[in-house]
Amino acid sequence: MSNPNQVVVSQVDSTTIVEIITQGAQGASGSISGINFDISGKVDNAVLYYHAASDTIKADNTTTKLTLVDGGNF
Repeated sequence: MSNPNQVVVSQVDSTTIVEIITQGAQGASGSISGINFDISGKVDNAVLYYHAASDTIKADNTTTKLTLVDGGNF
């Protein structure tokens, strides 16, 4: 049975097995160089914006393409 934490490299005269023994972080961490993102409330056509009170870049139903065009104050 195959181990999901192993990579097997086979050659004619030998076989090498490399086993991964420590699992690292998976996926996006929610921040890039100190910038925090919150896209948990994202909706279709959401526009990213900066929320100063939480020091976070957000995408939610507050700011969308529709609210900018139909409800924006320009």
